[in-house]
Amino acid sequence: MTLLDTAEKKAGAAPAPAPSGRPARRIPAGVAALRWTALRLLALAVLLAAWQAVVAAGVWPRVLVPSPGDVWQAFVKASTVHDGVRGISGHLLVEHLAVSLRRIAIGTGYAALVGIPLGLLIGVVKPLAVVLEPAVTFLRTLPPLAYLSLLVIWFGIDESPKIWLLLIAALPPIAAATAAAVRGVPTDLVEAGRALGAGPVALLFSIRLPSALPEILTGVRIAVGIAYTSVVAAETINGVPGIGGMIRDAQRYNQTDVVIAGIIAIGLSGILLDALFRGLERAAVPWRGRA
Repeated sequence: MTLLDTAEKKAGAAPAPAPSGRPARRIPAGVAALRWTALRLLALAVLLAAWQAVVAAGVWPRVLVPSPGDVWQAFVKASTVHDGVRGISGHLLVEHLAVSLRRIAIGTGYAALVGIPLGLLIGVVKPLAVVLEPAVTFLRTLPPLAYLSLLVIWFGIDESPKIWLLLIAALPPIAAATAAAVRGVPTDLVEAGRALGAGPVALLFSIRLPSALPEILTGVRIAVGIAYTSVVAAETINGVPGIGGMIRDAQRYNQTDVVIAGIIAIGLSGILLDALFRGLERAAVPWRGRA
């Protein structure tokens, strides 16, 4: 039994009320999943039909708003070797995505290594919070393009400015979420830990950090999303291979279908990445959401 568990018992958490009334009828998980899947497919079909209708009506020129079929052809072109050309800009779509995801993983990983300890210090040590919290807020309000040019001047046009940009974009939400989570730990738990003889370090690692872990993971998940939205800006400078660099090259030649295909690829991979993080949260903090 951990110190957190003992402290929770000592704090005297109120028992959950017994259920009353008639039990609600539960829908089998498989049936519910099928219903939600059917609803999503229906929404997608309506969206594609509306898109095709707009293209057929000629509201905008085809070069500006390509049809769903044109975008599908762009997907096929970006994912295969055609006429001796490998995908788009010399790389397949999956290769562009893999490079961008690697950059996001490195940038967010460094941000977590710095941001979590920084957030713990801000949340626990008041004098450091007075000094460091405004700096974190300052960075959080800056759009990535505001400091991209400065990073290029400092680090050149290779990988370094891209990683630094993603690190700076991802660090503030992690630090802010960690600080808020640590401050939100119930006082009863902390006092119970002290009553059991825990010192400041034991309180931090045995009570404050485990209790704050769900919100910290949420902060990391938000940071990954911010890094993904920033990767296109990061890859505007020498970003090929990379999904942002691919989109940038397509924009230069008015290849709207390729641009839309890249945007859809970013969105779909983002959904998969978010689902992966949700699964990680459920595995790491199974007690979240439970009384």
